[in-house]
Amino acid sequence: MALVTLLVVGIGGAAGAVSRYAVSMAVDRRGGDVLLVNVAGSFALGVVLGAGIGDHTQLALGVGFCGAFTTFSSFAVETVRLLEDGDRAAAAAYAGGTLLFALLAVAGGSALGAALS
Repeated sequence: MALVTLLVVGIGGAAGAVSRYAVSMAVDRRGGDVLLVNVAGSFALGVVLGAGIGDHTQLALGVGFCGAFTTFSSFAVETVRLLEDGDRAAAAAYAGGTLLFALLAVAGGSALGAALS
């Protein structure tokens, strides 16, 4: 793997991680920040993939930024916390809603990216 490839993924990842943290500081609602970043990141990844941009840009934005910005582990933790609180309906709605909205966001972003290219 070329050093340039590692650098573009790392730079994108650093920007994604910082952006993820900024969203978590701005959104003061349990699980709301996780839902927001996962749906927004899915949309952004859809745009990147749909647009068919160059390899290094796709790696920086798709693998680096979107990979660090979105967070499956936090999604899992929030779902388990809802279950531990005894709120099965909220846990199911959160898990199902996140999955549904993220899939719709990828599809919409991909369509937008393809239309823009």
